Amino acid sequence: MRTIDFQQSGALRADNAPPVNGDEDTLIRACEPGLGPRFDASVMPEGYLWWYVDALSDDGRHGITLIAQLGSCFSPYYAKARRLGDSDPLNHNSLNVALYGECKRWSMTERGHSALRRDASRLELGPSSLSWDGTSLTIQIDEVTVPLPSRIRGTVRVYPSVVAGQPYNLDNAGHHYWAPIAPRAHVEVEFDQPSLRWSGSGYLDSNWGVEPLERAFQRWEWSRAMLKDGGTAILYDVTQREGDKPPLALRFAPTGGVEHFEAPPRVRLPNTAWLMRRGTRVDPHHTARVTETLEDTPFYTRSVLETHLLGEPVTAMHESVCLDRFSSRWVQTLLPFRIPRALS
Repeated sequence: MRTIDFQQSGALRADNAPPVNGDEDTLIRACEPGLGPRFDASVMPEGYLWWYVDALSDDGRHGITLIAQLGSCFSPYYAKARRLGDSDPLNHNSLNVALYGECKRWSMTERGHSALRRDASRLELGPSSLSWDGTSLTIQIDEVTVPLPSRIRGTVRVYPSVVAGQPYNLDNAGHHYWAPIAPRAHVEVEFDQPSLRWSGSGYLDSNWGVEPLERAFQRWEWSRAMLKDGGTAILYDVTQREGDKPPLALRFAPTGGVEHFEAPPRVRLPNTAWLMRRGTRVDPHHTARVTETLEDTPFYTRSVLETHLLGEPVTAMHESVCLDRFSSRWVQTLLPFRIPRALS
């Protein structure tokens, strides 16, 4: 992988200019290894960029995922725009908020250029924002839920145990990358609407690419599991449209060291209500069990697993994505009901 230089950014700007068209060596990457996220990162035409947070409460009663997206991968409006020859990703941005457990909420409103402002340490998506102070991430949320409208307003703070950020190539062509920024973190959740307070163990990463996901992949499965020593085991298993790529299996130590381990055998998990296929990898002679399905959609599912990795029982956050289903006409027809687009 070639080295990518990191450029200094200026003041907070409105992103109403065309996407960057520079050489790869001059692009700003979504995070700097050891330093954290860069919210002024370059997004190429037809490309995408997201920062992802998940967490489970210490008492097991609550969960959350947050995805700040530029060039929203699963936007039906972005997919339609590309078909019509408009490849500008920065007109398709959103903050996806999902609350799980005893208090369930879901929001993902897409916004255009006028609602996007960003510099290296701060990202504004309409009324919501993300800011990085060098050691922690603060997410201010002010969104409206779907399908039944209600306010979701609050603050999520992510305190990494260690800041990583080394990128890993997900495809053979070198078009898609993933970087675990905080393999393990302490997360504090405080919402006014709905009234909610909890804390727990979480995770922060980033993905980016120069083309639509569905062009390179048929599907993928990802999971992150908390280890007894305070470390994290992460599995990333992709099915490419062309060629094979071994699954990524990484063990992150509490102090920040990382090592590859041999991915254990794959096992099937029960299909979801939408008949989405799920699977994971588990130590030989052990099993994996879905303890809760957090999200169940026609092309995407998120689950909590009780499984076994690296010689110990673990709890894992797990997702399965089917890009063939996402690209199908019937799913594209359904998506606007789940992802409204703001008029301004």
